[in-house]
Amino acid sequence: MAPEPNKASGSGSGGATKNDAPLKAPPSKKKEEKKDDDLSEEDLALKQQLELYVERVQDPEPGIQKLALESLRQEIRSSTSSMTSVPKPLKFLRPHYGTLKAHYEKMADIDLKKYLADILSVLALTMSAEGERESLKYRLLGSEGDIGSWGHEYVRNLAGEIAQEYTKRQSEEASIDDLIELVQQIVAFHMKHNAEPEAVDLLMEVEDLDILSKHVDKTNFKRTCLYLTSAAKYLPGPDDLVVLKIAYEIYLKFGEYSSALQIALFLDNLQYIKQVYTSCDDVQQKKQFSYILARHGTAFELDDDITSDDVHREVLEEIINNTKLSEGYLTLARDIEVMEPKSPEDIYKAHLLEGRASAGASVDSARQNLAATFVNAFVNAGFGQDKLMTPPTDSSSGGSANWLFKNKDHGKTSAGASLGMILMWDVDSGLAQLDKYFHCNDNYAIAGALLGVGIVNCGIRNDCDPALALLDDFVDKEDSSVRIGAIMGLGIAYAGTQNEQICSKLSLILNDAKAPPDVIAFAAISLGLVFVGSCNEEVAQAMIFALMDRSESELQEPLTRFLPLGLGLLYLGKQERVEATAEVSKTFNEKIRKYCDMTLLSCAYAGTGNVLKVQNLLGHCAEHLEKGETHQGPAVLGIAMIAMAEELGLEMAIRSLEHLLQYGEQNIRRAVPLALGLLCISNPKVNVMDTLSRLSHDTDSEVAMAAVISLGLIGAGTNNARIAGMLRNLSSYYYKDANLLFCVRIAQGLVHLGKGLLTLNPYHSDRFLLSPTALAGLTSMLHACLDMKAIILGKHHYVLYFLVLAMQPRMLLTVDENLKPLSVPVRVGQAVDVVGQAGRPKTITGFQTHSTPVLLAAGDRAELATEKYIPLSPILEGFVILKENPEYREDQ
Repeated sequence: MAPEPNKASGSGSGGATKNDAPLKAPPSKKKEEKKDDDLSEEDLALKQQLELYVERVQDPEPGIQKLALESLRQEIRSSTSSMTSVPKPLKFLRPHYGTLKAHYEKMADIDLKKYLADILSVLALTMSAEGERESLKYRLLGSEGDIGSWGHEYVRNLAGEIAQEYTKRQSEEASIDDLIELVQQIVAFHMKHNAEPEAVDLLMEVEDLDILSKHVDKTNFKRTCLYLTSAAKYLPGPDDLVVLKIAYEIYLKFGEYSSALQIALFLDNLQYIKQVYTSCDDVQQKKQFSYILARHGTAFELDDDITSDDVHREVLEEIINNTKLSEGYLTLARDIEVMEPKSPEDIYKAHLLEGRASAGASVDSARQNLAATFVNAFVNAGFGQDKLMTPPTDSSSGGSANWLFKNKDHGKTSAGASLGMILMWDVDSGLAQLDKYFHCNDNYAIAGALLGVGIVNCGIRNDCDPALALLDDFVDKEDSSVRIGAIMGLGIAYAGTQNEQICSKLSLILNDAKAPPDVIAFAAISLGLVFVGSCNEEVAQAMIFALMDRSESELQEPLTRFLPLGLGLLYLGKQERVEATAEVSKTFNEKIRKYCDMTLLSCAYAGTGNVLKVQNLLGHCAEHLEKGETHQGPAVLGIAMIAMAEELGLEMAIRSLEHLLQYGEQNIRRAVPLALGLLCISNPKVNVMDTLSRLSHDTDSEVAMAAVISLGLIGAGTNNARIAGMLRNLSSYYYKDANLLFCVRIAQGLVHLGKGLLTLNPYHSDRFLLSPTALAGLTSMLHACLDMKAIILGKHHYVLYFLVLAMQPRMLLTVDENLKPLSVPVRVGQAVDVVGQAGRPKTITGFQTHSTPVLLAAGDRAELATEKYIPLSPILEGFVILKENPEYREDQ
């Protein structure tokens, strides 16, 4: 029997309630009766039953108390399992919550007390006051039983209260062990019941994500990791890295190696990349990893740990070095039947315009021919044949030489380089065709051929380094145009490789007092490209000295902007690692100090979506400055570079840029169209298209030029009919203005980039990974566009070729295990975000079924439409290896 005091406390509390009852009852008696009349017979019976239980709980006899508690527990449990509305027991017990609480305090029997605490914890779900956290309080006092039996809503509520309690205890530095124990139970419950996001959220709140890997299993690891990687975008550093590392470990644990590799690339961690290779034994899988690395543009050395078999290593190296890219691209082109070369006239479609456009055609023939050179290069990029530069095989007279010399001086440089773009990625054939220009005595033509060599080798690596061997001798020539051609060629060919020879070669030029300023500027940008995102101290040192050595007059030169940009590219996406260099930049001459500051900030946080940095840059754009200040241009571009990381930030940035257009100074308005172009690159959003179309008629010609170029960028490689129509109309509108007409032509070339097979978007793998070399190329070109008149319309129009770094086929090419193209049916449709959705939702909508190879537009996703093959990469983009499904049976 229970000890005496228990009886006393029981009867005492019982007595108290009986005595209190009459005092409260009379005023509400009528109301009570009315309420009772509304209830159905069942409900009334239940209500009376519950009231009886509440009275019995306060009975002095422990046995009766226990029975009453058991019955209450049963009632509540059976009703809380599904929560569509407030369960009736909780509704009817509301008036008795205070009574039960008071009784709890007086109880002496430990076991019964725990029993009652459990019930109070559940009742607190609907009855406790805001911020009291009574549900959690009683849970911790209650029994250690299974919490799931009280239903999802209860567990969810507890999780919310734990988060608040945790924060409070952390500030008071109190112990949290009991909370963590409860967290373990809740996480286990959530993971069992397909509520992975809630489990992850709770663990993030209590800063203990390591618990997660114990609870993940084969059925839920994909959804858990998908939620982790998506949440990482919205977390402040260093939390985002912690989350991604846990996702990486989970993927490795369950053998989902391709996804683990993508996270390793996102973290830019070579150790992790190597670990993925060494953890996996399947050679086919390793080939698929190599395709992913090649697409991302990572220079990665394969050693004996990864594969000891020389034959395998050779195959993997071939893939990583991208040697098969040209072949795959041409396979796609043949399949879609666009091999026929196009001439600039096919793009201009002048016959669709009324008379006046053709009337102005003879105004500035050199400028017209230069525009045609670029259009021809962009449209036939990578196809290996065109109508201007590569002569038809049957005619013995060289067609290319004729076209080259239809350009004036520096125009020949761009014309020579355009041959490189037409033969892009095809190293053997490209070098053979460019060879003839090395022997002519025109320096501009040689410079063009040197740049062409760089473009042909862009993204393609080769053990015998043909580009370095060819360009090395020309870097130190007398003529500055030849030097620039060689330097820029090296920058494009070796972007992202961190090649030491180039470092020593170009660092000497940077610190050579006799070198002309334009050569120094291109040396800086090329070094920035080769060492993009490497934070290399030595290169940074050389650039800082070069910046300090510039005289006042040299700092006014338009090309000097490439020096801070080269420095910024070293820290592309590396966040706080830029801080030491940013401090040093505060000692520069005040003419370039702020420019350097903005450029470093925007490069270091590019692709991170860091809201605070965007606000910082917006703050700089809000200032109204006196003339001659140039740092707001890079600040505007910086907003786009940082905010392009995820859809939400992107939409918000577009809105902020609209405000800058209305209130900003002139130099801000000139940069806004370029920022919009970067945000929606190769992804023509209608609202942005309309804004740019409006700006292309702006009274300030620089704004109009930037808007026209940006129309080309947002439509790059999409063949978008609406943009093509806009540009045709603009060509007739500006037929007398040679400069604007030149910009319109460039934009027309970009829209039809690679006849619609290429994209400039630096994001790939379902917009998860950002290719640093691609972003570096785009940024270099956009910084040059900040001073259109001096650079693009002056002698340095070949900076447009920096775009080659971002050009990639927007294709899905499926190959078999011997890497030969294999045509299979795939569904291609608009990608749907399925993060945190229950069940197995469809990942694409509005799909059409095609057979590979297929083109993927921005925002498209593909999935196999057959069970016959299993793809070795979870994301169908670029080259995907398929292996036969051993369990597949043809329907008889």
